[in-house]
Amino acid sequence: MKSEKGKKKILIRIGSLRHGGAEKVLVTFLKNLPPDKYEIDLLLNLYSGKYLSEVPNWINVFYLNRGEMITTNRIQDIPVKAFRVIYQSLLKRFPEILYSKILKGKQYDIEFAAIHGMRDEILSSPIKSSKKIIWIHNDLKKTEFKNYNDEELRKFFGFDKIMVISDKIQHDFENIAVNQLEKDRIVRIYNPLDTNEILLKSTAQATTYSFNKTLKTFISVGTVFPQKGFDRLLKVHQKLLNEGLHHHLLIIGDGYDFENIKTLKTELGLDQTATMLGFTDNPYPYFKEADFYILGSRYEGFPTVLFEAIALKKPIIATDVSGVKEMLAEGKLGLIVENSEEGIYTGMKKALNQPESFEGYTKALETYTMPFNLENSVQKITHIIDEL
Repeated sequence: MKSEKGKKKILIRIGSLRHGGAEKVLVTFLKNLPPDKYEIDLLLNLYSGKYLSEVPNWINVFYLNRGEMITTNRIQDIPVKAFRVIYQSLLKRFPEILYSKILKGKQYDIEFAAIHGMRDEILSSPIKSSKKIIWIHNDLKKTEFKNYNDEELRKFFGFDKIMVISDKIQHDFENIAVNQLEKDRIVRIYNPLDTNEILLKSTAQATTYSFNKTLKTFISVGTVFPQKGFDRLLKVHQKLLNEGLHHHLLIIGDGYDFENIKTLKTELGLDQTATMLGFTDNPYPYFKEADFYILGSRYEGFPTVLFEAIALKKPIIATDVSGVKEMLAEGKLGLIVENSEEGIYTGMKKALNQPESFEGYTKALETYTMPFNLENSVQKITHIIDEL
Protein backbone atom coordinates (compact mmCIF):
# COMPACT_ATOMS: atom_id res chain seq x y z
CA MET A 1 0.00 0.00 0.00
CA LYS A 2 2.92 2.34 0.48
CA SER A 3 3.79 4.51 -2.46
CA GLU A 4 6.99 3.83 -4.31
CA LYS A 5 9.38 6.70 -4.76
CA GLY A 6 9.00 8.53 -8.02
CA LYS A 7 5.52 7.23 -8.84
CA LYS A 8 2.77 9.80 -9.27
CA LYS A 9 0.01 9.14 -6.74
CA ILE A 10 -3.48 9.28 -8.25
CA LEU A 11 -6.94 8.98 -6.72
CA ILE A 12 -9.76 8.05 -9.15
CA ARG A 13 -13.41 8.24 -8.08
CA ILE A 14 -16.48 6.66 -9.67
CA GLY A 15 -19.81 5.39 -8.33
CA SER A 16 -19.35 1.70 -9.12
CA LEU A 17 -18.13 -0.51 -11.92
CA ARG A 18 -21.51 -1.58 -13.21
CA HIS A 19 -22.09 -2.29 -16.88
CA GLY A 20 -22.11 1.27 -18.24
CA GLY A 21 -20.12 3.00 -20.97
CA ALA A 22 -18.14 5.28 -18.65
CA GLU A 23 -17.28 2.36 -16.38
CA LYS A 24 -16.13 0.21 -19.30
CA VAL A 25 -14.01 3.06 -20.71
CA LEU A 26 -12.37 3.65 -17.32
CA VAL A 27 -11.48 -0.02 -16.89
CA THR A 28 -10.12 -0.21 -20.46
CA PHE A 29 -7.94 2.81 -19.64
CA LEU A 30 -6.69 1.26 -16.38
CA LYS A 31 -5.88 -2.05 -18.08
CA ASN A 32 -3.61 -0.25 -20.52
CA LEU A 33 -1.62 1.84 -18.05
CA PRO A 34 2.00 1.00 -17.23
CA PRO A 35 2.00 -0.37 -13.65
CA ASP A 36 5.51 0.89 -12.96
CA LYS A 37 4.68 4.55 -13.61
CA TYR A 38 1.74 5.38 -11.32
CA GLU A 39 0.34 4.46 -7.94
CA ILE A 40 -3.44 4.45 -8.31
CA ASP A 41 -6.17 4.26 -5.69
CA LEU A 42 -9.65 3.64 -7.11
CA LEU A 43 -12.44 4.76 -4.76
CA LEU A 44 -15.94 3.40 -5.43
CA ASN A 45 -19.11 4.56 -3.72
CA LEU A 46 -20.38 0.99 -4.10
CA TYR A 47 -18.12 -2.03 -4.44
CA SER A 48 -20.09 -3.76 -7.19
CA GLY A 49 -20.28 -4.14 -10.93
CA LYS A 50 -19.44 -6.46 -13.79
CA TYR A 51 -16.10 -4.77 -14.47
CA LEU A 52 -14.62 -5.21 -10.97
CA SER A 53 -12.85 -8.38 -12.00
CA GLU A 54 -11.10 -6.55 -14.86
CA VAL A 55 -9.39 -3.94 -12.65
CA PRO A 56 -5.63 -4.69 -12.70
CA ASN A 57 -4.45 -6.16 -9.41
CA TRP A 58 -1.77 -3.48 -8.95
CA ILE A 59 -4.51 -0.85 -8.45
CA ASN A 60 -5.73 -0.36 -4.87
CA VAL A 61 -9.54 -0.49 -4.68
CA PHE A 62 -11.34 1.30 -1.81
CA TYR A 63 -15.09 1.64 -1.30
CA LEU A 64 -17.70 3.38 0.83
CA ASN A 65 -20.34 0.62 0.67
CA ARG A 66 -20.36 -2.98 -0.44
CA GLY A 67 -23.01 -5.08 -2.18
CA GLU A 68 -25.23 -4.88 -5.22
CA MET A 69 -27.01 -1.74 -6.32
CA ILE A 70 -30.52 -1.48 -4.86
CA THR A 71 -32.95 -0.33 -7.55
CA THR A 72 -36.25 -1.16 -5.85
CA ASN A 73 -38.14 0.22 -2.86
CA ARG A 74 -38.97 -3.12 -1.26
CA ILE A 75 -39.51 -2.78 2.48
CA GLN A 76 -36.66 -5.17 3.29
CA ASP A 77 -34.23 -3.08 1.20
CA ILE A 78 -35.08 0.34 2.62
CA PRO A 79 -32.81 0.20 5.75
CA VAL A 80 -29.70 -0.70 3.69
CA LYS A 81 -30.58 1.83 1.01
CA ALA A 82 -31.12 4.57 3.60
CA PHE A 83 -27.85 3.73 5.38
CA ARG A 84 -25.89 3.97 2.14
CA VAL A 85 -27.39 7.35 1.26
CA ILE A 86 -26.83 8.81 4.73
CA TYR A 87 -23.29 7.42 4.99
CA GLN A 88 -22.26 8.74 1.56
CA SER A 89 -23.86 12.11 2.30
CA LEU A 90 -21.93 12.43 5.57
CA LEU A 91 -18.62 11.58 3.90
CA LYS A 92 -19.39 14.08 1.15
CA ARG A 93 -20.14 16.76 3.73
CA PHE A 94 -17.11 15.89 5.87
CA PRO A 95 -14.47 14.76 3.35
CA GLU A 96 -11.72 14.97 5.98
CA ILE A 97 -13.17 11.81 7.57
CA LEU A 98 -13.12 9.93 4.26
CA TYR A 99 -9.55 10.93 3.48
CA SER A 100 -8.21 10.19 6.95
CA LYS A 101 -10.09 6.97 7.71
CA ILE A 102 -10.82 5.21 4.40
CA LEU A 103 -7.89 6.54 2.37
CA LYS A 104 -5.52 6.33 5.37
CA GLY A 105 -4.39 9.97 5.13
CA LYS A 106 -2.60 9.48 1.81
CA GLN A 107 -1.56 12.58 -0.11
CA TYR A 108 -2.30 12.54 -3.84
CA ASP A 109 -0.66 14.36 -6.74
CA ILE A 110 -3.74 13.94 -8.98
CA GLU A 111 -7.42 13.55 -8.09
CA PHE A 112 -9.55 12.32 -10.93
CA ALA A 113 -13.37 12.35 -11.22
CA ALA A 114 -14.10 9.62 -13.78
CA ILE A 115 -17.69 10.84 -14.29
CA HIS A 116 -19.35 14.25 -14.00
CA GLY A 117 -21.33 13.10 -10.95
CA MET A 118 -18.11 13.05 -8.90
CA ARG A 119 -17.44 16.76 -9.48
CA ASP A 120 -18.27 18.02 -6.00
CA GLU A 121 -16.54 15.10 -4.26
CA ILE A 122 -13.22 15.87 -5.95
CA LEU A 123 -13.51 19.66 -5.70
CA SER A 124 -14.19 19.42 -1.95
CA SER A 125 -11.06 17.34 -1.37
CA PRO A 126 -9.09 18.46 1.70
CA ILE A 127 -5.90 18.01 -0.38
CA LYS A 128 -5.54 21.51 -1.81
CA SER A 129 -2.18 20.86 -3.47
CA SER A 130 -3.43 18.12 -5.80
CA LYS A 131 -4.18 18.72 -9.48
CA LYS A 132 -7.75 17.84 -10.37
CA ILE A 133 -9.15 16.25 -13.55
CA ILE A 134 -12.71 15.40 -14.57
CA TRP A 135 -13.94 13.16 -17.39
CA ILE A 136 -17.33 14.19 -18.79
CA HIS A 137 -19.20 11.52 -20.75
CA ASN A 138 -22.62 13.17 -21.07
CA ASP A 139 -24.09 16.15 -22.88
CA LEU A 140 -25.06 18.13 -19.78
CA LYS A 141 -26.87 20.79 -21.81
CA LYS A 142 -29.65 18.33 -22.57
CA THR A 143 -32.97 18.91 -20.81
CA GLU A 144 -32.57 15.55 -19.04
CA PHE A 145 -29.80 17.21 -16.98
CA LYS A 146 -32.00 20.14 -15.96
CA ASN A 147 -29.93 20.79 -12.83
CA TYR A 148 -26.93 21.75 -14.97
CA ASN A 149 -27.61 25.35 -15.90
CA ASP A 150 -24.71 27.59 -16.90
CA GLU A 151 -24.04 28.47 -13.27
CA GLU A 152 -23.65 24.77 -12.43
CA LEU A 153 -21.54 24.12 -15.52
CA ARG A 154 -19.23 26.98 -14.51
CA LYS A 155 -18.27 24.96 -11.41
CA PHE A 156 -16.44 22.46 -13.63
CA PHE A 157 -13.82 25.14 -14.25
CA GLY A 158 -12.61 24.42 -10.72
CA PHE A 159 -10.73 21.52 -12.34
CA ASP A 160 -7.29 21.87 -13.85
CA LYS A 161 -8.38 19.77 -16.83
CA ILE A 162 -11.86 19.04 -18.17
CA MET A 163 -11.74 15.97 -20.42
CA VAL A 164 -14.73 15.76 -22.78
CA ILE A 165 -15.63 12.98 -25.20
CA SER A 166 -17.29 14.82 -28.09
CA ASP A 167 -17.00 18.01 -30.11
CA LYS A 168 -20.51 19.02 -28.98
CA ILE A 169 -19.57 18.87 -25.28
CA GLN A 170 -16.31 20.69 -25.98
CA HIS A 171 -18.13 23.54 -27.75
CA ASP A 172 -20.67 23.82 -24.91
CA PHE A 173 -17.90 24.32 -22.35
CA GLU A 174 -15.92 26.67 -24.58
CA ASN A 175 -19.04 28.82 -24.94
CA ILE A 176 -19.25 29.41 -21.19
CA ALA A 177 -15.50 29.83 -20.64
CA VAL A 178 -14.69 33.44 -19.71
CA ASN A 179 -11.11 33.53 -20.98
CA GLN A 180 -8.49 31.60 -22.92
CA LEU A 181 -7.06 30.13 -19.72
CA GLU A 182 -10.36 28.40 -19.05
CA LYS A 183 -10.68 27.27 -22.67
CA ASP A 184 -7.24 25.71 -22.40
CA ARG A 185 -8.50 23.50 -19.57
CA ILE A 186 -10.94 21.78 -21.93
CA VAL A 187 -9.49 18.87 -23.87
CA ARG A 188 -11.21 16.53 -26.31
CA ILE A 189 -10.36 12.88 -25.65
CA TYR A 190 -11.45 9.90 -27.71
CA ASN A 191 -12.68 7.11 -25.46
CA PRO A 192 -10.11 4.31 -25.20
CA LEU A 193 -11.58 1.42 -27.22
CA ASP A 194 -9.78 -1.85 -27.84
CA THR A 195 -10.85 -2.67 -31.41
CA ASN A 196 -8.57 -5.73 -31.55
CA GLU A 197 -10.30 -7.16 -28.49
CA ILE A 198 -13.72 -6.48 -30.05
CA LEU A 199 -12.79 -8.25 -33.29
CA LEU A 200 -11.28 -11.19 -31.43
CA LYS A 201 -14.26 -11.60 -29.10
CA SER A 202 -16.70 -11.40 -32.02
CA THR A 203 -15.35 -14.73 -33.32
CA ALA A 204 -16.80 -16.60 -30.32
CA GLN A 205 -20.08 -18.49 -30.61
CA ALA A 206 -23.35 -16.69 -29.83
CA THR A 207 -24.76 -19.31 -27.48
CA THR A 208 -27.77 -17.87 -25.64
CA TYR A 209 -29.79 -16.67 -28.62
CA SER A 210 -30.62 -18.46 -31.87
CA PHE A 211 -30.78 -16.17 -34.89
CA ASN A 212 -33.54 -16.82 -37.39
CA LYS A 213 -31.81 -16.25 -40.71
CA THR A 214 -35.14 -15.89 -42.53
CA LEU A 215 -35.95 -12.71 -40.57
CA LYS A 216 -33.97 -9.50 -40.06
CA THR A 217 -32.67 -8.97 -36.52
CA PHE A 218 -32.07 -5.54 -34.99
CA ILE A 219 -29.69 -5.49 -32.04
CA SER A 220 -29.36 -2.79 -29.37
CA VAL A 221 -26.84 -2.90 -26.54
CA GLY A 222 -26.66 -0.72 -23.43
CA THR A 223 -27.49 -0.19 -19.79
CA VAL A 224 -31.24 -0.57 -19.35
CA PHE A 225 -32.50 2.76 -18.08
CA PRO A 226 -34.76 5.43 -19.63
CA GLN A 227 -31.91 7.32 -21.37
CA LYS A 228 -31.40 4.41 -23.75
CA GLY A 229 -34.96 4.44 -25.10
CA PHE A 230 -35.59 0.70 -25.08
CA ASP A 231 -39.27 1.43 -24.43
CA ARG A 232 -39.36 3.36 -27.70
CA LEU A 233 -37.73 0.47 -29.55
CA LEU A 234 -40.34 -1.98 -28.26
CA LYS A 235 -43.23 0.27 -29.27
CA VAL A 236 -41.79 0.76 -32.75
CA HIS A 237 -41.13 -2.98 -33.00
CA GLN A 238 -44.81 -3.64 -32.23
CA LYS A 239 -45.99 -1.04 -34.74
CA LEU A 240 -43.90 -2.55 -37.54
CA LEU A 241 -45.11 -6.06 -36.71
CA ASN A 242 -48.71 -4.83 -36.84
CA GLU A 243 -47.98 -3.54 -40.35
CA GLY A 244 -46.83 -7.01 -41.39
CA LEU A 245 -43.10 -6.20 -41.32
CA HIS A 246 -41.79 -9.25 -39.49
CA HIS A 247 -38.42 -9.09 -37.76
CA HIS A 248 -36.71 -9.72 -34.42
CA LEU A 249 -35.43 -7.28 -31.79
CA LEU A 250 -32.53 -8.29 -29.55
CA ILE A 251 -31.68 -6.16 -26.49
CA ILE A 252 -28.49 -6.84 -24.55
CA GLY A 253 -27.83 -5.14 -21.23
CA ASP A 254 -28.97 -4.84 -17.65
CA GLY A 255 -29.88 -1.93 -15.40
CA TYR A 256 -32.41 -0.62 -12.92
CA ASP A 257 -35.14 -0.38 -15.60
CA PHE A 258 -34.71 -3.98 -16.77
CA GLU A 259 -37.84 -5.41 -15.12
CA ASN A 260 -39.97 -2.45 -16.28
CA ILE A 261 -38.86 -2.90 -19.89
CA LYS A 262 -39.34 -6.67 -19.65
CA THR A 263 -42.88 -6.10 -18.33
CA LEU A 264 -43.58 -3.66 -21.15
CA LYS A 265 -42.39 -6.27 -23.66
CA THR A 266 -44.92 -8.75 -22.26
CA GLU A 267 -47.73 -6.17 -22.11
CA LEU A 268 -47.16 -5.31 -25.77
CA GLY A 269 -47.36 -9.01 -26.68
CA LEU A 270 -43.77 -9.15 -27.92
CA ASP A 271 -42.32 -12.08 -25.98
CA GLN A 272 -42.00 -14.19 -29.13
CA THR A 273 -40.33 -11.51 -31.28
CA ALA A 274 -38.25 -9.42 -28.84
CA THR A 275 -35.54 -10.91 -26.62
CA MET A 276 -33.83 -9.34 -23.62
CA LEU A 277 -30.61 -11.24 -22.89
CA GLY A 278 -29.49 -9.20 -19.89
CA PHE A 279 -25.81 -8.41 -19.41
CA THR A 280 -23.08 -10.36 -21.19
CA ASP A 281 -19.39 -9.56 -21.00
CA ASN A 282 -19.12 -10.46 -24.69
CA PRO A 283 -21.95 -9.03 -26.80
CA TYR A 284 -19.83 -8.98 -29.97
CA PRO A 285 -20.83 -12.36 -31.48
CA TYR A 286 -24.43 -11.09 -31.31
CA PHE A 287 -23.41 -7.81 -32.97
CA LYS A 288 -21.77 -9.83 -35.71
CA GLU A 289 -24.78 -12.07 -36.37
CA ALA A 290 -27.43 -9.33 -36.31
CA ASP A 291 -28.49 -7.53 -39.49
CA PHE A 292 -28.72 -3.98 -38.09
CA TYR A 293 -27.50 -2.09 -35.04
CA ILE A 294 -30.15 0.30 -33.66
CA LEU A 295 -29.39 3.11 -31.20
CA GLY A 296 -32.67 4.51 -29.87
CA SER A 297 -31.24 6.73 -27.11
CA ARG A 298 -33.00 9.88 -25.89
CA TYR A 299 -29.61 11.48 -25.09
CA GLU A 300 -25.94 10.53 -25.01
CA GLY A 301 -22.52 12.08 -24.59
CA PHE A 302 -20.62 10.02 -27.11
CA PRO A 303 -22.15 6.53 -27.47
CA THR A 304 -19.10 4.26 -27.53
CA VAL A 305 -21.33 1.36 -28.56
CA LEU A 306 -21.53 2.90 -32.04
CA PHE A 307 -17.77 2.59 -32.44
CA GLU A 308 -18.15 -1.07 -31.51
CA ALA A 309 -20.78 -1.44 -34.27
CA ILE A 310 -18.50 0.44 -36.69
CA ALA A 311 -15.56 -1.83 -35.80
CA LEU A 312 -17.75 -4.81 -36.71
CA LYS A 313 -18.91 -3.13 -39.97
CA LYS A 314 -22.55 -3.34 -38.93
CA PRO A 315 -25.32 -1.33 -40.70
CA ILE A 316 -26.38 1.34 -38.18
CA ILE A 317 -29.55 3.30 -37.44
CA ALA A 318 -29.13 5.94 -34.72
CA THR A 319 -31.18 8.73 -33.21
CA ASP A 320 -29.68 12.20 -33.60
CA VAL A 321 -28.16 12.54 -30.13
CA SER A 322 -24.87 14.10 -29.07
CA GLY A 323 -21.87 12.49 -30.74
CA VAL A 324 -23.79 10.56 -33.42
CA LYS A 325 -23.15 12.90 -36.35
CA GLU A 326 -19.49 13.07 -35.38
CA MET A 327 -19.21 9.28 -35.09
CA LEU A 328 -21.15 8.49 -38.25
CA ALA A 329 -19.30 11.08 -40.34
CA GLU A 330 -22.41 13.26 -40.80
CA GLY A 331 -24.43 10.27 -41.98
CA LYS A 332 -21.89 8.66 -44.33
CA LEU A 333 -21.41 5.61 -42.09
CA GLY A 334 -24.98 5.04 -40.96
CA LEU A 335 -28.57 6.29 -41.03
CA ILE A 336 -29.21 9.14 -38.59
CA VAL A 337 -32.89 9.59 -37.70
CA GLU A 338 -34.91 12.12 -35.73
CA ASN A 339 -34.65 11.67 -31.96
CA SER A 340 -38.22 10.43 -31.51
CA GLU A 341 -40.33 7.32 -31.72
CA GLU A 342 -41.35 8.40 -35.22
CA GLY A 343 -37.69 8.77 -36.20
CA ILE A 344 -36.87 5.26 -34.99
CA TYR A 345 -39.93 3.92 -36.81
CA THR A 346 -38.87 5.59 -40.07
CA GLY A 347 -35.35 4.17 -39.82
CA MET A 348 -36.33 0.61 -38.97
CA LYS A 349 -39.05 0.59 -41.62
CA LYS A 350 -36.54 1.72 -44.23
CA ALA A 351 -34.18 -1.08 -43.19
CA LEU A 352 -36.95 -3.67 -43.63
CA ASN A 353 -38.47 -2.28 -46.83
CA GLN A 354 -35.32 -1.01 -48.53
CA PRO A 355 -32.34 -2.99 -47.19
CA GLU A 356 -30.44 -2.13 -50.38
CA SER A 357 -30.39 1.52 -49.25
CA PHE A 358 -27.86 0.49 -46.56
CA GLU A 359 -25.35 -0.86 -49.07
CA GLY A 360 -23.66 2.56 -49.32
CA TYR A 361 -23.06 2.59 -45.57
CA THR A 362 -21.65 -0.93 -45.70
CA LYS A 363 -19.20 0.05 -48.46
CA ALA A 364 -18.14 3.15 -46.52
CA LEU A 365 -17.56 1.05 -43.38
CA GLU A 366 -15.37 -1.42 -45.29
CA THR A 367 -12.82 1.27 -46.07
CA TYR A 368 -13.26 3.39 -42.93
CA THR A 369 -10.33 3.86 -40.55
CA MET A 370 -11.05 4.78 -36.94
CA PRO A 371 -9.90 8.36 -36.15
CA PHE A 372 -8.01 7.06 -33.12
CA ASN A 373 -6.67 3.90 -31.59
CA LEU A 374 -6.43 2.59 -28.06
CA GLU A 375 -2.76 3.44 -27.66
CA ASN A 376 -3.21 7.06 -28.78
CA SER A 377 -6.16 7.61 -26.44
CA VAL A 378 -4.30 6.22 -23.43
CA GLN A 379 -1.20 8.24 -24.32
CA LYS A 380 -3.19 11.46 -24.55
CA ILE A 381 -4.70 10.94 -21.09
CA THR A 382 -1.37 9.97 -19.53
CA HIS A 383 0.22 13.03 -21.15
CA ILE A 384 -2.35 15.22 -19.36
CA ILE A 385 -1.58 13.47 -16.06
CA ASP A 386 2.18 13.79 -16.56
CA GLU A 387 2.03 17.47 -17.49
CA LEU A 388 -0.03 18.57 -14.47
